[in-house]
Formats: sequence, structure tokens, C-alpha cells
Amino acid sequence: MSMMMVGELVLAAPAILLSLLLTLVVSHFLPLLLNPRAPRGSFGWPLVGETLRFLTPHASNSLGTFLEDRCSRYGRVFKSHLFCTPAIVSCDQELNHFILQNEERLFQCSYPRPIHGILGKSSMLVVLGEDHKRLRNLALTLVTSTKLKPSYLGDIEKIAMDIVGSWHGKATNNITFCEEARKFAFSVIVKQVLGLSSEEPVTAMILEDFLTFMKGLISFPLRIPGTPYAKAVQARKRISSTVKGIIEERRKDGCCKKDDFLNVLLSTNELSDEEKVSFVLDSLLGGYETTSLMISMVVYFLGQSATDLDLVKREHQGIRSTKGKDESLTSEDYKKMEYTQHVINEALRCGNIVKFVHRKALKDVRYKGYLIPSGWKVLPVFSAVHLNPSLHGNAQQFQPSRWEGPSQGSSKKFTPFGGGPRLCPGSELAKVEAAFFLHHLVLNFRWIINGDDVPMAYPYVEFPRGLPIEIEPICSES
Repeated sequence: MSMMMVGELVLAAPAILLSLLLTLVVSHFLPLLLNPRAPRGSFGWPLVGETLRFLTPHASNSLGTFLEDRCSRYGRVFKSHLFCTPAIVSCDQELNHFILQNEERLFQCSYPRPIHGILGKSSMLVVLGEDHKRLRNLALTLVTSTKLKPSYLGDIEKIAMDIVGSWHGKATNNITFCEEARKFAFSVIVKQVLGLSSEEPVTAMILEDFLTFMKGLISFPLRIPGTPYAKAVQARKRISSTVKGIIEERRKDGCCKKDDFLNVLLSTNELSDEEKVSFVLDSLLGGYETTSLMISMVVYFLGQSATDLDLVKREHQGIRSTKGKDESLTSEDYKKMEYTQHVINEALRCGNIVKFVHRKALKDVRYKGYLIPSGWKVLPVFSAVHLNPSLHGNAQQFQPSRWEGPSQGSSKKFTPFGGGPRLCPGSELAKVEAAFFLHHLVLNFRWIINGDDVPMAYPYVEFPRGLPIEIEPICSES
């Protein structure tokens, strides 16, 4: 390259940079000018918008300063610029319900691209239209056939007894409860989905890769070797390979007698092998993280409410008093755990395991006098409805009794697992597992929470210290 050309490039560089900067600014703010009837709000800085402020960590039983500020300034529905795109944020009960019920008609699931890269193109979380309907119908069939099956309930109870029983005789009375809850949830889900026990070597291998996968799922999506995201992509490939190996082994041996999800998957011709592997991974993801976090939330809130803990304990003592010493819990026993269900619902309302979901407007949508422009991201925020004092009296207080009465747990103002066609199909299984675990916990131990650990929304929810608790055996109730 000649010196003249280099000189020309140097002289042109400022103009090129200025042009790029102007393009960035114009493309960022142009949607504001083109859509004057969109709800009020602000877009923040070019490129990043208001994403960093939206994702600022806060206690999961609060809205966080960003939503509190925007709702007070603009109302419960406002516009913003989040995840590199113009967005409508809804903290309104009716609009949230409208969005969820109009899936694939007016709105569509629209998670950021990096999520697709890590979950895989066949994941139920990201597929659309008929593909999602087909996968979800299969999931509902599996859940319905599994929920109250004696063998499934027996597996849950045995694993719960093993986990809780392992605390007796420990050198210390201090445990990190989230670790124990995850151990329980993973043991249940690998048994339920793949027919594997926690003692089998392949289970430990899946767990190791799965933990790597989980760390990457909530990390910054930088696909450079060595980053958590890149490691997670590789971990998913290894899990897929392991599951494919289990599938091939089942087919080769003609072993179709195991009472698990995989047996049902192998008997259907509706799914490709890649879809079957993704279905297994989705099941592991939902059954592991959601269930363990739900149980941790229940233990956290009960640890701060002696009255509610006593009511739960009395309920389970009543159930146990009707059974023989080693007699297992049944589906009828589960139906008697009414106050336990109120506690689980209230822990979900206060804890907000799922803060919001990602949707996109498929066309211009007019709602209550303002416009949701076509192509804009739409974020229904569930936690804002759960913590709205006009919908839930004393919304900041943990009050399980608020759920007493018919249909209280299935209203528009309570959406801990989403809603509409994308309502989590495994939510009832998670509640069964939580209730059975709680049965053996409250009859065997008292506990207090060590320190000030609180569930934090990052926006994914976790206990920063893993919920350390101090346990005390109840000798007479073993």
C-alpha cells in the first residue's frame, strides 16, 4: 500500500468513525420517532440501552430500583431499550395475561440468540409454532402419566429420605441447603427421565457436565475457548453424546421395560433423535434448577415464620399418624397436604423464581389506547404482579393463608410458571417433589437460617451463600 493511500485512510478515519457513530445513534433513537403512540419511557444510551440497569441484582422479593423508578415515572407499562432492541415492559396483570394467551397469534417467544446457541435449536424453550406444540403435548402426556404413579412417588420419597437421613450423625449441624436441594432434585430427575440411580458412574458424569452447562447458561455469552459460555456449549455436546449412547444401548439390548421418560420417547416416532436428546436436556434443566430453587425458597420463608412452620408440621404429623411406621406416602396423602400447597404457592409468589419472559410482537398490537409496535421485544414481568399490593394485600409479607379458597392458585395474578401455551408442563411434578421432601424434613429436623442470605435476582434467582442453615434433629419424630 502506497504512502498516499495510507495518508488518505488516516484522513478519512475520523469521517468514517463519525458516520458509524451517527448511524448507531440514529438507529437507536429512530424507533422513538417512528412510534409516537408507543407507551411512555426512555431508551437510555445507544447500543446498551437500559439493559444493565434492568439486570442490576436485587432481592427477588422486591421489584428492584429500575422497575420501581420506571413504574413511578411512566406507569406499569413502559417502553425501553433492552437486550439490544426496542422493548415494551409490562408490569400490568391484564396485559401480561393478554400477552401469554396470544402466543403465536400476536406475540412469539423470542429469547436472545446466545440462549439458542447453548440450549440447542430443538429445545422446547426456543422452538416455535407446531414444533413447540408437538414437544409440549408430549411433555404433558409424560407428566400426566407420571404425576401420581406409585413408582414415581416411591422414588421421590426414597431419595428424600436418603438426603434427609444423611444429616443424622453429621459432625456439624451446619449445612448448605441449596446444595442438598440440588442433590435431591437431580437424583429425582435423572431417575425419572433416564432411569439412572445416583450411584451409577454415568450419573456423576452427567452431573459434572450439567453443572458446567448451568454455569454457562447464566454467564456472559462470549464464545471464546475457556469462557463459561464456551465450556457450556461443549458440556452440552458431551451430555448429548452420553444420552445418545444410552439411547443406542437401550435399542441394542431391546430394553424397553424401564419405567422412565426415555422409554416413552423411544416408543414414539414423532421426534427425531436430536429432538429426543433436547427433550431429555430440557427435562433435566427444568427438573433440576426450578425444583431445587422452589424447595430452597420454602425452607427460607418457613425458617422466618414459626407459625407457618408449625402449621405445616402439624399437617404432616396428621398424615403420618394414619400410616404404619415404614408405610410410603401415596397420591391420597399428597392431596391432604393443603397447607403445604399454600406455603409452596406463597414461596413462589414472594421468591419469584421466574422474573420475566421474552416475547416479540408479530404485528402492531393496540392495547388500552397505546401501541405495541411490530417487531419490538415484549417483556411481561411476573414479579411485578406478584408483588403488587393492590392485587395481594401486604404483598411484601409471607402469608400462605392468602391462598385458602377455591382457585386461588390459578388466577391471572399468579404466574410463577408462565402461562398460556408455554405454561411449564412440569410445574405439578415440582410441587409433588417439594411436598414430599418437606414431609420428611419437618418431621425430622428443626432449622434456623445462618446469617443474612436472601434470594437475589440477577435476573436468574439464587442464594448468594447457598442458604446456610443450622439443623437440630427431632428425636421423637424420626
